[in-house]
Amino acid sequence: MPLLALFALILAPTAAAKPLDLGRQTYTILPPGQSGAFPPDAHSLDQLPLFDALTPLFGDVGPGDIKRLFRSARFFEPRGGTVERPKRGVTIRRDREWGVPHIRGRTRADVWFAVGWVTAQDRGVFMETIRYPARFAILDAPGRDALNIATSLRSFQPSAQTERFVARQRALIARSGRRGRRVLKDVRAYVAGINAYNRQAGNNIKPWTYVDVTAVTGLLFQEFGSGGGDEVRSSLLLAALRQRLGTAAGTAVWRDLRSANDPEAPVTTKKRFPYVTERTGATPGSLVADPGSLSASAARAARVMQAGRTRASNAVLVGRKRSATGHPLAVMGPQLGFFYPELFLEVDAHGGGIHVRGGTLPGLPYVLIGRTRDYAWSATSASNDVTDQFLERLCNPDGSPATRDSTHYVYKGRCRRMRRFDAGVLSGAGGGPPEQIVFRETVHGPVSGTVTVGGRPYAVATMRSSRGRETLGGLIGSALNEGALHSARDLSRVTRRFDFTFNLFYVDHRDIAFFSAGRLPIRAPGTNPSLPTLGTGRYDWRGFLPQRKHPQAINPRSGLLLSWNNKPAAGFGAADNVWNYQSVYRVDLLSGFKRRRNRLHDVLSVVNRAATQDLRAVEVWPVINAVLQGGPAPDERSRQAADLVNAWVARGGSRLDRDLDGRIDDPGAAVLDESWDALSEAVLRPVLGDLAAPGGLLGQLRSRDDAPRLKNGSSYDGGWYGYVDKDLRALLGRRVKGAYSRRYCGAGDLAACRASLWAVIQASANALAAAQGADPSAWRSDATQERIEFTPGLLGPQNTMRWANRPTMHQLMEFRGHR
Repeated sequence: MPLLALFALILAPTAAAKPLDLGRQTYTILPPGQSGAFPPDAHSLDQLPLFDALTPLFGDVGPGDIKRLFRSARFFEPRGGTVERPKRGVTIRRDREWGVPHIRGRTRADVWFAVGWVTAQDRGVFMETIRYPARFAILDAPGRDALNIATSLRSFQPSAQTERFVARQRALIARSGRRGRRVLKDVRAYVAGINAYNRQAGNNIKPWTYVDVTAVTGLLFQEFGSGGGDEVRSSLLLAALRQRLGTAAGTAVWRDLRSANDPEAPVTTKKRFPYVTERTGATPGSLVADPGSLSASAARAARVMQAGRTRASNAVLVGRKRSATGHPLAVMGPQLGFFYPELFLEVDAHGGGIHVRGGTLPGLPYVLIGRTRDYAWSATSASNDVTDQFLERLCNPDGSPATRDSTHYVYKGRCRRMRRFDAGVLSGAGGGPPEQIVFRETVHGPVSGTVTVGGRPYAVATMRSSRGRETLGGLIGSALNEGALHSARDLSRVTRRFDFTFNLFYVDHRDIAFFSAGRLPIRAPGTNPSLPTLGTGRYDWRGFLPQRKHPQAINPRSGLLLSWNNKPAAGFGAADNVWNYQSVYRVDLLSGFKRRRNRLHDVLSVVNRAATQDLRAVEVWPVINAVLQGGPAPDERSRQAADLVNAWVARGGSRLDRDLDGRIDDPGAAVLDESWDALSEAVLRPVLGDLAAPGGLLGQLRSRDDAPRLKNGSSYDGGWYGYVDKDLRALLGRRVKGAYSRRYCGAGDLAACRASLWAVIQASANALAAAQGADPSAWRSDATQERIEFTPGLLGPQNTMRWANRPTMHQLMEFRGHR
């Protein structure tokens, strides 16, 4: 061989080698901190002031602010800090500055062993808190919210029947090919790391198993990745509207409110991906429940299920053609609420083909939100319709019609006995007596109670397409963590067996992409998916939506992918429990991008501005004001009150308390806070009557407001914002797509509508004057009630943050090359 060729052969691998870390700018933040120690240690609260300091910058974030207020998310092995070697082949170095563990493993199994070790070290108490209550999420036990039970510190002793139910999933993952077998090995190594740490620490904790990991997976995905399952309460509103307005008119108004496919709803991709969730015409396979017939247990189960659904997280991806550097930009992250210990912990892990950094949750091995060498990913809750309520016709064992306490139901022409499920024993609330958790099941799932249709009793059963398949979530975790995606086109491939409903986002040095996942049922002809389905077997699901028909996009022409739990695509119907995919949605606040030459701090500025804006002020008040300005105010005080809101909107509609005096800076916020509920009721009440009153049926399905009063950050996900906006625009004669069947405010009379809205402003202004004095410029809303507190209250009132409607774990990502 010629000498020159030999040198070329020797040097070729070196010349072609790529650096380990191809990130150009990679940052993250995780308040309050990495550690979940009791009592708090140096790394328990150190990220809280950084997160809080970003908030008052509003839309003026500079490049220096990123370096000052975010932490580097690059791959590195720190100098100094503590070093552990829990077993041969594993090194864990924690950086001094933030306490993040940087893991080196000789093999893939070593890496997951170390992740288990540091998880038990940083979140041991929290892991034990959620470990057994997580079973409720797998079981779909009626009326039980697993995360709420865990954070209320109630213990649960699962039965042998429960453990068998969860353990069956191991066979499912084992049959999933090479990747499934790899997941089993990863989990085995992970729980070995947990158990090794607990032994070393002398914690006297029962060893973790695959069953525990499966249960915690179900808890996460049920809380943030489910949709639907509220058809019976929807049908109760339909029945009430028909009683009030007549069958045709009542049905039309119900469809207005349902907003299953509003063409004005903002979407992540404008490409059409049709998915039917509301049908017109004859639907004999769907039933409408009798008003007032829902049993107390079924009503409670419906409330608990919907209250336990969290629609959270946002993602903002800017394509390379709109980037100043020619590389895509991403500002994204999960919005899971704020806890201490925080739900997430961060790891930087390398070895055995794994190169990953990001956030993992206690009890799960994989990084769920993070980055590899050359791409990053995140997710937002999609709430697609993966859950249905079936009404099972009750019968006596001989087949005759039954009373509502029967345990038999009709399926495929036979009277069948319901299965009894004994889940285990739950400790009493507030020190009360323990509860034996027992429920019944049909072929369609757990039974929550009864309802009548035409006077005949039915059992309410809930069917979730992902039930019993939670373990398959490990397939996508494995693929993402090991760098199995080589381009944006691989995103659809790796989500093929991901049954839960999330919008997944991807960014590398060239591409941005998203895919809306979930095991989406295809409903039978003759059914209306927004109403409960007759459970006799004739109207069972007819398969699942193929992958190619899921909403998805790669490098859209707009150069932007925006998601804040909004509708994923044009033509894609909203789940039966989602009534707010309307003309106004909080993703509208993510605006103001440059047509070209955006930099990372520009994208963060848009997200940070939206984080303190009042959606009602920015998007809905202008049309309310247009109605008001068509006629004179009833008095000078009312005029001043409206002018305060107008001035506030002109300044950006922020709810900031910059001087930390405990009051929102702008008096306009006080006026709108005092007025909103009454304004929204005034718009709908002329047609709906008491159904729009406080506590009315519409409010039970969709609250009027989601303002930042829950101390957990995420706000403006749901409300009557779109109802007010669309109806008032139509009343003003403006262009409206998908107009409602009628005008609501003032029963269609603009003058009457205006008078009702001014009356609300007048009453609000008088109430504020009585409470805070006659000078409108001195009126203020309380900012302290909006400050973010860390659940379940272990940190105390001194450790809080300003309200900020942005991700719990925030990632800023830009890459410069590819493997």
